[in-house]
Amino acid sequence: VQLQASGGGLVQAGGSLRLSCAASGGTFRSYTVAWFRQAPGKEREFVATISRNNNNAYYTDSVKGRFTISRDIRESTMHLQMNSLKPEDTAVYYCAAGRPILSSLANVNAYSHWGQGTLVTVSS
Repeated sequence: VQLQASGGGLVQAGGSLRLSCAASGGTFRSYTVAWFRQAPGKEREFVATISRNNNNAYYTDSVKGRFTISRDIRESTMHLQMNSLKPEDTAVYYCAAGRPILSSLANVNAYSHWGQGTLVTVSS
C-alpha cells in the first residue's frame, strides 16, 4: 500500500490543523494505521494509532485530549485532528500502516508502509 500525507503547515500555538493520509494500491482495511512524528535532531516517535476495525485508538501521553486519529475505510484515508497545538508539537508527521502486535503499536519498526511526511510548525 502507498501512503500520501498532507495537511501540514504553519500555525500559531493554540491553533488547529488536520492532517490527512490517502492510501492506494493495497487493502487499506487490513492494516493498523498510525501517525508518528520526528522533530529536528530527534528520533521518530509514536503519536497515535487506530485499529483495523476502528474500535480502538491509542495516543502518546503528550497529545491525549488534544489529538484525534480517525480513518475512513471506504475512502481509504486516515486523519489526525490536532487541536491546542504547542510549539513542542513541531515536527515532520508521518502516516504509517502495518500489522503490529498489541505490544508493538508504538514501535516504529512494526510498521511496513510509510508516507513521505508533512511538516507541522507551531509558532509561539
